[in-house]
Amino acid sequence: MDTTYYDHGTPAERWERAGMFFDAKDYAAAARVLSGLVEEVPEQTGPRLLLARAYYHSAQLRRAETELRALLEREPVEQYARLMLGRTLERQGRQEEADAQLRIAAALSGDFAGL
Repeated sequence: MDTTYYDHGTPAERWERAGMFFDAKDYAAAARVLSGLVEEVPEQTGPRLLLARAYYHSAQLRRAETELRALLEREPVEQYARLMLGRTLERQGRQEEADAQLRIAAALSGDFAGL
């Protein structure tokens, strides 16, 4: 597969391109752009979180889980990543693991009634 288009440009240009693909609901194309960007700037939360979302929406659930766990390893209090991990685990039929992540996400958001 020719990846030149997906890898072309500055990180800012690729971030914008990935966002356009994501907004157009072409999640697989967004993931192709973002995977290279995440390799280049693995410490940045935004690209990794959007990559996980693109994987989630394109039913690449194991990849989404991998990205979310990598993000949470560095930022354990990232509430949205916890929520996404819980939803990703649910879609994989791993409800007990999902419930634990969803409880943490609820606590981080201040939704103590949902606990």
